[in-house]
Amino acid sequence: MRNLVASIALLPLAACQIAQSDGTAPGPLPGTCRAAALDQFIGQPASTELGVNMLKASGARVIRWVPKGGAVTMDFRGDRITVALDDDNKVERASCG
Repeated sequence: MRNLVASIALLPLAACQIAQSDGTAPGPLPGTCRAAALDQFIGQPASTELGVNMLKASGARVIRWVPKGGAVTMDFRGDRITVALDDDNKVERASCG
């Protein structure tokens, strides 16, 4: 009985193992945003064409435009770009998530 209790107590710890990489893991999944590609768009006026170019450059699937002072949810999505606009509707910053 004592061994059974000890075994059951250790069961949750089995789920906490850290995955090891053997170096053969593929790159980012399709649709995963790459933030490094977004800096080139800062200062450009927001438009449909700009959004399409940002999606292509970053690899993201979704774009979220945030006007100056706009509220956003804090959920993280690896396939999304969040674009903050200034008062002139130009890209102030862009990030993944």
